[in-house]
Amino acid sequence: MSILDLPLLSRLRRNHALEHATISLLAQRFPRQPLAGYSFPGGFIVLGEVPAEAVRSAALEALTRLQNGEWQLAIHPYCGTNLLTTALLAGLLGWLSLAGARTRKEKLAAFPLTIGLVMTGIVVSQPLGPLIQKHVTTCSNPQRLSIVDVVPLRIGRRLFHRVLTQG
Repeated sequence: MSILDLPLLSRLRRNHALEHATISLLAQRFPRQPLAGYSFPGGFIVLGEVPAEAVRSAALEALTRLQNGEWQLAIHPYCGTNLLTTALLAGLLGWLSLAGARTRKEKLAAFPLTIGLVMTGIVVSQPLGPLIQKHVTTCSNPQRLSIVDVVPLRIGRRLFHRVLTQG
């Protein structure tokens, strides 16, 4: 048993996949509407000015499609996993390029190497982020996951939809 199979993480990963799939379907239906999401073990939140019924419909369709094996819906190009992978890899390589430099002159001399390594990190992270999504931060097999409710919330001028799940 892997740490990713622990009940809390398993629920979070399945909800993360369902969030991605739901937002992908909403983006097709509302192409000019900015959307974002946030997953938690009890479901996920959709941020965006879309009707609650559209969120409910997209979430139900997304769940059905994931259950039918459309795993690619669980991978989203704007997922925070991709951003974090890029930041960590580029930052680590940049830091490593300067690790031995003690003086300002040595740091300036290492600058071209630093830029090259940071750019390499950015390029390498492009296929790595989606792989990390696929194998670590999402689980495209929803198992017994079901949608319990979709609750719209307006906080100030922002509309949120809390999608509650169980299973």
